[in-house]
Amino acid sequence: MQPLTPYAQSVVADIANRYGVSQDAVITLLVAVNNGGGTQAQFSHPELGGMGQWSSGGMTMVGDMFNNGLKFTVSGICGELSSQLAQNQMFPPAPKPAYASSQGQSQSQSSGGFGSGTSFSVQVGYGGGSSWPAELGQPSSTGSQNNLRYAVFPQARRLAIDLNGQITVYDIGDHQIGGFSQQQGGDQSITFTSQYGTVRVADLPVVSPGGPSQAPAPSFDAPQSEPQTAPQPVQANAPSMSSDEVFSLIEKLADLHAKGILSDSDYETKKAELLSRL
Repeated sequence: MQPLTPYAQSVVADIANRYGVSQDAVITLLVAVNNGGGTQAQFSHPELGGMGQWSSGGMTMVGDMFNNGLKFTVSGICGELSSQLAQNQMFPPAPKPAYASSQGQSQSQSSGGFGSGTSFSVQVGYGGGSSWPAELGQPSSTGSQNNLRYAVFPQARRLAIDLNGQITVYDIGDHQIGGFSQQQGGDQSITFTSQYGTVRVADLPVVSPGGPSQAPAPSFDAPQSEPQTAPQPVQANAPSMSSDEVFSLIEKLADLHAKGILSDSDYETKKAELLSRL
């Protein structure tokens, strides 16, 4: 278990008592929120419905997807932990990392990278002197691997990639970025995870810093600016989907059903089709 400061231990005990969960569950969320830069978390704990995710000001997902009480609990705890992390020292200072080579690759990799491939060493927080375009503001997280660096700017909805000293800025739309991974050398193989699954950086529209997109946004599963519509019907011979993607689409169906956009029969049919993809 990751060590906590005495103050953090008292915060964990207080939150666990008020929300009626174990301290271990609160610590799991604390570590997840910290790894997500204070704005998002990916976690797994039996008391919290198994695997789930939280985004500040966005969607909260739990394994028991229709348990709104559990969603409220997770959202409340993560919100409090995010505020505590921004204002107080919750973890003991980490020792300086050792470096494997003159290229600057850390010997220990952060858990910020998801999926296959090489994870980036990640620094979460707001650091100065980063040399990123000033108009993007302060990054919520940064990372580096050999001759490549990245920085995420959620307020500006931008992702900046520095490859061999050449900075390219991308429009991330409504993606809540959770982690990066590099399959091979070069920008084309960089991927990140969001609430919509795994996305290639090369598929994002390139923009000038703070400016409009120079290419139309790619077609992801995520809704863009179009009117809210039901997900497309699942084909019988369609490939299987990950459980996270299936649950995310069912959440959207439930929201459309609650708003009266989908009838009861359409909702049940489409939900059954999605569940068959697992």
